[in-house]
Amino acid sequence: MDTPPPAETVPTEVRGIEETEEFRSLRGSFRGFAFPVTAGFILWYLLYVLLSSYAPAFMATKVFGHINVALLLGLLQFASTFAIAAWYARYADRRLDPPAAAIRDRAIRDRAVREAAE
Repeated sequence: MDTPPPAETVPTEVRGIEETEEFRSLRGSFRGFAFPVTAGFILWYLLYVLLSSYAPAFMATKVFGHINVALLLGLLQFASTFAIAAWYARYADRRLDPPAAAIRDRAIRDRAVREAAE
């Protein structure tokens, strides 16, 4: 998934952008957020599955009324999914979008200069 396409299929412009320190920093910022959050969510999901499989008595424990631990944890799965999506949107708006826009603007400007010189 993270393997880049063969060099001969990647346009020179794109290779030039990928080799800049600004792009590497942007990619590092994305990975620094996405990988740990993804790993944490997968572990949280696996905890739910394992508890459901190996601790059914615990999961059946009534919290209040007809609501048990399994239902609460299941609903928390949905809540955490939406919370992570909102967290990522905020992170991207503040940390990823501005440098990405700067990289894009510079690439457009550089392309216009090259085309004008031709």
